[in-house]
Amino acid sequence: MTSPPASPPADLVLPPAEPARPRRRLASADTPSAAAWQELRARPLVLAALATLLLISLMAAFPEPFVALLTHDSGRCELSDSRVGPSLAHPFGFDLQGCDYLGQVVRGSRPSLVIGLAVTAGALLVAVVLGLLAGFHGGWVDAAVSRLTDVFFGLPFVLGATVVLVAFPRHGLGAMTLVLVVLGWTTMTRVMRAQVIAAKDADYVLAARAGGAGPLRLMLRHILPNAVTPVVVVAMLNVGNVISGEATLDFLGVGLQYPALSWGLQLNAAQAYFLDFPHLLAFPALFLCATVLSFILLGDAVRDAYDPKLR
Repeated sequence: MTSPPASPPADLVLPPAEPARPRRRLASADTPSAAAWQELRARPLVLAALATLLLISLMAAFPEPFVALLTHDSGRCELSDSRVGPSLAHPFGFDLQGCDYLGQVVRGSRPSLVIGLAVTAGALLVAVVLGLLAGFHGGWVDAAVSRLTDVFFGLPFVLGATVVLVAFPRHGLGAMTLVLVVLGWTTMTRVMRAQVIAAKDADYVLAARAGGAGPLRLMLRHILPNAVTPVVVVAMLNVGNVISGEATLDFLGVGLQYPALSWGLQLNAAQAYFLDFPHLLAFPALFLCATVLSFILLGDAVRDAYDPKLR
């Protein structure tokens, strides 16, 4: 005859079962983009670079309000004022033609910034398309894109642009942008290709492929959003290089031509007068250096924020 099961001691009180906790939703601060943004906001240099770029962008978009606010520019150029130094009424002095130099430097920000952003956007588009096709399909497509990239890698950026622009002397903003796009897509293409190769064998891509997703859907829906971030970071670093390259071409006399206004053209005009009138070279160089440095600092910070190995 079996004995009844032993009852638990009277002093043993089992704790009540805890109710099931609802699954915590992913907070916005836990996403990679939000975490990267929080890290960027904690860096004073990043905020200073953003403020500088915002100011330069506003100057390029709306130059006349800045000119009216910062200097007494009548809009006329008097040769009697040629190369006169800075004063309270004219903080940057006058240029070779007797124009208010602060107004000319402010107006010269537009071509430099437009070329830098337009060339980077065009090169990024080319790099994303070619890198996506080469990395996803492989085979002869990858071989053709890789060999084409090698050919363009053999062309130095400034030297190649100089040869092309000298061959077609009558050119403007559009021609400068096109030439620099043709010469500036190679590095981003290689980065994009490497990211696609790494992403196309990921589990979520294989699952989508097993579910019947076609090549176009796989590339645009699953691979591109997860592979494009490093390429965008490289593009941000590239803006400063393009602006400095455009200024170099203008300085060498093969870029934009007068009567256009740009920082490179102002540096070209001031090179012969630097010892006697240093303000002609100092002010456009200061604006150019501040813009290029801000893009480089911002690109470095974004790269560090999105790369977990650098955190």
